[in-house]
Amino acid sequence: MSQTSELVRAQFSQGDAARDQGLVTPSDVRRYDDLAYGPNPHWHLLDLYRPRALDGKKLPVIVSVHGGAWVYGDKARYQYYCMSLAQQGFAVVNFTYRLAPEFQFPASLEDSNLAFSWVLEHADEYGLDGGHVFAVGDSAGGHLLALYTAMCTNPEYAGQYPFAPPRGFVPRGIALNCGVYHIERQTGDLTTLLMEELLPQKGTAQELRQIDVPSHVNRNFPPVFIMTANNDFLREQALLLAQALMKQEVCFLFHFYSDQIHPLDHVFHCNIKLPEAARCNAEECNFFKRLL
Repeated sequence: MSQTSELVRAQFSQGDAARDQGLVTPSDVRRYDDLAYGPNPHWHLLDLYRPRALDGKKLPVIVSVHGGAWVYGDKARYQYYCMSLAQQGFAVVNFTYRLAPEFQFPASLEDSNLAFSWVLEHADEYGLDGGHVFAVGDSAGGHLLALYTAMCTNPEYAGQYPFAPPRGFVPRGIALNCGVYHIERQTGDLTTLLMEELLPQKGTAQELRQIDVPSHVNRNFPPVFIMTANNDFLREQALLLAQALMKQEVCFLFHFYSDQIHPLDHVFHCNIKLPEAARCNAEECNFFKRLL
């Protein structure tokens, strides 16, 4: 592990622990933990959350692709956020994926594909509506989700990888929260240092082109809820994505969340103690419900 990943993991872990302190599993959520979705017994695990009030009913699905700068995070860090989405009438899949630098790109993208495939393969077993699969992703998870959606909608792009999405599968709609979509090399920049962790050739022009979301968006992209905030250090990235979607005439909804008294930070929506997070997450779920 490099000094960069070690520092990111230490700082993010401390912040997430403080954010989630005191939270417990809500009594109205049924959870299925540590379900295997792939061959690796350590990394390929997911949790599934369902609202107890809807036991026995087939539910639309939200798959969550967690953030963490491509080098940090797992399903434990996103469990409370994901359960809050389940409380709004969805079955929610929260999965751990392989991280850089131990596993370089496209391992995380391949694992995302395995998780979506699991949803379709186990829909009947867990009461999931495989025809209405949505997804959320934030920060680096937003980047991965956007790339995966490009794979599902752009056969030329999908052909660059040794694995393929399930035949005919496209998420019904996605929500991209405080994500990064276009990456350029800048000496000393943290993202550039992270690219050296993520990418096998440490971020060549060809590699950066391959993971550039705007370059691979086409008109088949599903509806998108784009979210950023006034104190999000990646807020300009949301505008870049919106421009790419607009150019391809893709339906999207752009939300800029702002609280002048208490500035809203990067991925504020994961802090479910915040009323602004509750509003944001409810608006995303309502966006999905309009697509049912």
